[in-house]
Amino acid sequence: GVRAVVDQDWVRLTQSQFAPVEITPEFWIVPTWHEVPSQARQAIRLDPGLAFGTGTHPTTHMCLRWIASHGLNGHRVLDYGCGSGILAIGAAKYGAQQIDAVDIDEAAVSSTRLNAEANNVTLRAGLPELAQGEYQTVLANILATPLKVLAPLLCTHVAAGGNLVLAGILERQAEELAQAYAPWLQLSVSDSRDGWILMTARKA
Repeated sequence: GVRAVVDQDWVRLTQSQFAPVEITPEFWIVPTWHEVPSQARQAIRLDPGLAFGTGTHPTTHMCLRWIASHGLNGHRVLDYGCGSGILAIGAAKYGAQQIDAVDIDEAAVSSTRLNAEANNVTLRAGLPELAQGEYQTVLANILATPLKVLAPLLCTHVAAGGNLVLAGILERQAEELAQAYAPWLQLSVSDSRDGWILMTARKA
């Protein structure tokens, strides 16, 4: 018969498997039990809980690489669907001034708060209604279907001259995403990794 397997945490990686992850040569994700690599100028301290959100997934990696290469000095940033808070923390490390990290999952909100504290960064974390007004950078690393549904909402949150950065999209989904956002913004593919793409747009 079928037996329920109770709460064996399949996704928890063993410590030995989880080494520091290089985002760029000077930006690393480092578990708390590891030394920060000497070449790292920026590091996010994050222990692997859920497999997503630790910087190893291609979508997270591309978003962090985008943050590192764009610098967000003084930006007001929205991280929509924040998960572990890794993108919001990355934004803070790269100069963002005010950061709102939102998720529909309460556990993600509390995880984001704890991870922000552990990294000595200041942000506001909460449910989606926390997001108000316009942001110079809007990050959403979720999945294609919710991204399509959220198109009107996310686009209204992008300030003039601001950037929308979307991930969680497979290469073959590029066209449908571009069409979903076309009434507001012109999305283009700005990075790809292991079959996943990063799509970005700038509001005129």
